[in-house]
Amino acid sequence: MNTKQLRQKILDLAIRGKLVPQDPNDEPASVLLERIKAEKEQLIKEGKIKRGKKSATTSDKPHYPFDLPIGWAWSTLENITEYIQPNKYIVDSTNYSDEYEIPVLTAGKSFILGYTNESNNIFVDLPIIIFDDFTTDSKYVDFPFKVKSSAMKIIKVDSNINIKYVTYFMSITRLIGKTHKRYWISEYSKIPIPIPPINEQNRIVAKIDILLQSISNIELNNLDIYTHLDRIKNSIIDKAISGKLVRQDPADEPAEELLRRINPSAVPADKSHYQHLPQGWCSCRLEDIIDYEQPQRYIVESTEYSDAYSTPVLTAGKSFVIGYTNEVNGIFSKLPVIIFDDFTTDSKYVDFSFKVKSSAMKILHVKNGVNIKYVYYYMSITRLVGKTHKRYWISEYSKLEIPLPPHNEQCRIVEAIENINRRIDDIVEEL
Repeated sequence: MNTKQLRQKILDLAIRGKLVPQDPNDEPASVLLERIKAEKEQLIKEGKIKRGKKSATTSDKPHYPFDLPIGWAWSTLENITEYIQPNKYIVDSTNYSDEYEIPVLTAGKSFILGYTNESNNIFVDLPIIIFDDFTTDSKYVDFPFKVKSSAMKIIKVDSNINIKYVTYFMSITRLIGKTHKRYWISEYSKIPIPIPPINEQNRIVAKIDILLQSISNIELNNLDIYTHLDRIKNSIIDKAISGKLVRQDPADEPAEELLRRINPSAVPADKSHYQHLPQGWCSCRLEDIIDYEQPQRYIVESTEYSDAYSTPVLTAGKSFVIGYTNEVNGIFSKLPVIIFDDFTTDSKYVDFSFKVKSSAMKILHVKNGVNIKYVYYYMSITRLVGKTHKRYWISEYSKLEIPLPPHNEQCRIVEAIENINRRIDDIVEEL
């Protein structure tokens, strides 16, 4: 179970009454809900709020998904909340700056889009929940803010209910529809919510806060572990290209003979950069063992990607697969290859057919007799970072020296690297 699944499990236990023990001395939730109902009726009578419209699809006998502990009661979100339209609080300008003080919010993953200096119509009646009316994402907010657009509701939770309990319930309760419609009034507010006694709500929230903080601490530590493991992987590759990962075999064909056979015009480097290579190794330039191809004929014509399509569209950067296309012409299939970002000098090993996003890359073919994965691992820890936005392959990167082992040793090195990486990945999977 990973940390995301653990969070879900904790919240699921909480709303089923299985996270903290019940106290028979607590006031039953049914009494609490009757009090809320009476207070609402009084506010309606005074004209301070309007009576909600009953949905035509709402059943008088709703189906409840599980049995509740003694003292709990079912209600709906609309019975314990009021919603506020956000139009009054929409920011006038998107000229955000970190120098400003008022955050501009969205209920989606971004949450804080930026900061504004607009001082009028700031929402301050806190705390509240902001609800994305299209995605049903939600966020707890306890600081003044403005909003990006009208695509949300501001949800006020009844003062008799712990707002963070409702927040946690909503965080694991989403509606995913196929239509781009607003959900709060039509469906989401009708969702049944299990209501514990108020004292138990408070105990649940306190317990959840502690457990989620512990999970966050684990994730922070894991982040350090991931960074450390990445460094270990790079260190392994560094040892590999220095001849320190696997044993040499004096029976292997020397790398100089291999180089002369695959590229007679290549001249082994004078070992000025790699001065202590093992016996049988040599040093050469990348361009001595790699041919490059321009990607223009493989560039995708349309960026209307879909997961329903079959051909990946690649970039050599972190995104790698940026989408899938249904285009059938200009698909690259002379595999395997290395794709090289001509501006950032990032690279990726590719052994499946693809199209590319743009011309900002080279497609690299390693000559027969050289293990392409050995070259890829060397390139994965060898980057040029310049201050100018220029293309690097022809001018500089292809001139870099690569330590070249005999072919058989290249294969042993690749096998050793991948065996170690698999063990590291197994460890990460358990974190």
